Amino acid sequence: MSYTRIAALRSAEQFCRHLAVLGISLPFDEEVMHGPNAPLAQPLDTGIRVIGNRFAVLPMEGWDGESDGNPSDLTLRRWQRFGASGAKLIWGGEAVAVRHDGRANPNQLVASQRTLAGLAKLREALVCEHAKQFGRTSDLLVGLQLTHSGRFARPNDKHRLEPKTAYRHPWLDRKFNVPEDAVMSDDDISRLVEDFGRAAAIAQRAGFEFVDIKHCHGYFGHELLSAFTRPGRYGGSFENRTRFLREVVAAVRASAPGLGIGVRLSAFDWMPFRPGPDGIGEPDVLSGAEQTNGHMPSHSVNLAANYPYAFGGDGTGMGIDLAEPKRFLDLLAELEIKLVCLTAGSPYYNPHIQRPALFPPSDGYQPPEDPLVGVARQIHVAAELKRYRPDLIIVGTGYSYLQEWLPNVAQAVVSQGWADVVGLGRMMLAYPDIVADILAGRPLQRKRLCRTFSDCTTGPRNGLISGCYPLDDFYRHHPHRVLLEQAKRESRISGVEFDIRQFQADKDGS
Repeated sequence: MSYTRIAALRSAEQFCRHLAVLGISLPFDEEVMHGPNAPLAQPLDTGIRVIGNRFAVLPMEGWDGESDGNPSDLTLRRWQRFGASGAKLIWGGEAVAVRHDGRANPNQLVASQRTLAGLAKLREALVCEHAKQFGRTSDLLVGLQLTHSGRFARPNDKHRLEPKTAYRHPWLDRKFNVPEDAVMSDDDISRLVEDFGRAAAIAQRAGFEFVDIKHCHGYFGHELLSAFTRPGRYGGSFENRTRFLREVVAAVRASAPGLGIGVRLSAFDWMPFRPGPDGIGEPDVLSGAEQTNGHMPSHSVNLAANYPYAFGGDGTGMGIDLAEPKRFLDLLAELEIKLVCLTAGSPYYNPHIQRPALFPPSDGYQPPEDPLVGVARQIHVAAELKRYRPDLIIVGTGYSYLQEWLPNVAQAVVSQGWADVVGLGRMMLAYPDIVADILAGRPLQRKRLCRTFSDCTTGPRNGLISGCYPLDDFYRHHPHRVLLEQAKRESRISGVEFDIRQFQADKDGS
């Protein structure tokens, strides 16, 4: 399936016409302002600190820490580039496990006493680089994302899952060969709550001003939100499914008084997708027997629904119902948590709704929709939730695929109040100083724009470090580049390698 490349839309008129052809709408400012009065340069009171502009760096795992949970030189380099970006909100920087069995890979950072100095050094390197480039750091807010990878934990071997799940999930248990004894007990979860509290204290001692209690992308906190079929204290009702959050917040505040708290939330989820016969993603449909095998029905779940396991889903597996996400925002307000970063879905089973891209990672599928549709979906959901709770600070995501037109949409989103802050992920790996260029009114460096080749994901999927192999010279010449190319050649995603090479051959990216 072929979609129009963003780089081919060379004028604002062409871009907006293409949106109309797709039948979607995005806020769009034809003229991007710069200087102190520019919308994207406006300060914002986060409730923790007044930040100096409306850009955030989103957390990304590099698969490149040390085996003991400390950052490596590669981790340090990435964080220094985040500091040099010009963004004034660093949302977590990196997903950091609260204990060993919660690591997504054996090289993920861990928050512990033995990594305290390393985490402090990581933060200091970012702040120093920011000071070197921009002088002022009093309007820079740096947090640390705390997580347990749950179902997707690989603490000891990059190629072996050792899952800790919230409930028996017919689709995902089959997809990832999850054993029956992977479900955590209520007592297990209570002990995990204590680990989050201890990790928060480490983060505070390392100098971080807030922690993100991760509830997104299929990891443990997020999975609990869809634990409709789980019995006991942490499943069934909305109150039970959010008990973990409430208990973690209490543990953080007890162990780290004064530390700020934010939550990154997958505001909606869909059913898992798989490659169809033509490589294009399609819903992973199970038989009735497969759907009911191994899970425990609950009065609070609609078993007649096609897919009753999606927080923020409408039961069809491919639709959105924001009733519970709105209740979740109400709960955050009750807990006096103002910082919310919104995302969607999971990179492991429906990446096209979470991270719109033209090229899939090696274990993925060709996009079943124009990626701009996915961008618009996330931006509109964030806007609806911002309208519902205007008192919360909403960080929007999904912007990297906009490429040349990212500044125009970002400015319009902030100007019109659809979100308070624009979060950037993959773009920070390819072109971290895009923020500084936008705010200074400099033309974008088109050769450095992330074109969503997904090498930063294909690398980790094959046990390699993450980085922008196509556009960052450091990774382009890294020994893992050869292994990455080999992995892509062996990928089941036919035609991807040729497309990327053809795309890169055009020096201006068009």
